[in-house]
Amino acid sequence: MTPFKERIPGFVFLLFALSALSALALIAAFLFVEGVPLIAKVGVGPFLFGMKWAPSQGLYGIFPMIVGTVAVTLGAAVLGVPVALACAVFLTEFAPRAVSAVVRPAIQLLAGIPSVVYGFWGLIFIVPAIRTWFGGPGLSLLAGSVILAIMILPTIISIAEVSLNALPRLYKEGALALGMTHWQAIRTVLIPSAKSGILAAVILGIGRAIGETMAVIMVLGNAVALPRSILDPARTLTTNIGIEMGYASGDHQQALFATGIVLLLIIMALNSLAQVAVNRRRT
Repeated sequence: MTPFKERIPGFVFLLFALSALSALALIAAFLFVEGVPLIAKVGVGPFLFGMKWAPSQGLYGIFPMIVGTVAVTLGAAVLGVPVALACAVFLTEFAPRAVSAVVRPAIQLLAGIPSVVYGFWGLIFIVPAIRTWFGGPGLSLLAGSVILAIMILPTIISIAEVSLNALPRLYKEGALALGMTHWQAIRTVLIPSAKSGILAAVILGIGRAIGETMAVIMVLGNAVALPRSILDPARTLTTNIGIEMGYASGDHQQALFATGIVLLLIIMALNSLAQVAVNRRRT
């Protein structure tokens, strides 16, 4: 039987683990307590699929913001995922040690830059460039997608690189022994073998993009309307909460908490998908 003194560290670490879970439980409980009454009052359908957000008139439809969130996130994935995957392959297969020693810390530094700095940079450079080259106001889904694509690079690159490095060397050596070129081995053996880890990286990157607020507020235009093209302004669920929570009260405030419930469920679903992908890789 294990002595009591040796079991104490296990109990201590268990308490720390439970404290993290309790924080998540408290946040979720708070959101549901504050937001569910408004959803019950308005109705799930009108709340999720309503086209008009006018709290002063008692209208709380968030469908345009759901579309804006999905559109800007997909745009960020389309722009950022290929670049991130190519960078991960470069660092694992092509980069000399001296180059990777510079590139890898630079990529990690991107994760530490405050989001407001990304937003300010986008407002000064990206928005005017879009206005000049493509027309429109510049504050648009495209501007938000570009900024978010840059912001999700560190997450996807880091996890994809770890997944590629974790592959047994026999995979690559066997492919080369069969007469494949280096690029053929990467394309047909290494990337497919690491697809679960890469998929998890992409899902976590998308979750990062969905949860971003400040940078998106600054470049998206924040129009509460259904966007018709990538050059139209839009508003996401997170930016709506960030903009209006400071002065909201009553049903309006509860509607913002209800929006937080939708966001929480989306993020939980994405994290679950990432966990399933990681587990598939382990098996």
